[in-house]
Amino acid sequence: MTQRIQITAGEVRLVAEFTESETALALLAALPLAASGNRWGQEIYFSVPVNQDVAPDARAEMTVGELAYWAPGRAFCIFFGPTPASHGAEPRAASPVNPVGKVLGDCSQLSSVPDGVTIRLELMEE
Repeated sequence: MTQRIQITAGEVRLVAEFTESETALALLAALPLAASGNRWGQEIYFSVPVNQDVAPDARAEMTVGELAYWAPGRAFCIFFGPTPASHGAEPRAASPVNPVGKVLGDCSQLSSVPDGVTIRLELMEE
């Protein structure tokens, strides 16, 4: 069964769904989380107190709305458009990331979230 979370970034609120991967379960166990978000093109990322290895399904090519964990930086990533590593309009991570879920619905409003805004991740009650 997938688990839904709420992502809050300043005035932006999104609902996302996590997969049942080992990395996703480790992130869910660490919730709730709040941290200062960093922007890298159309990606927001921030450090999390989770330590996971690069997963067998890790990849750099992402899709808009995908959520991931970047093992080298122990960071949670939200992809919503091209990054400096992109070769076109699709998001691309700096190096392979572990996919952990996706935003449900439109995540384009994340474009208005500035660097340094507090990002909160919280479990949603089923």
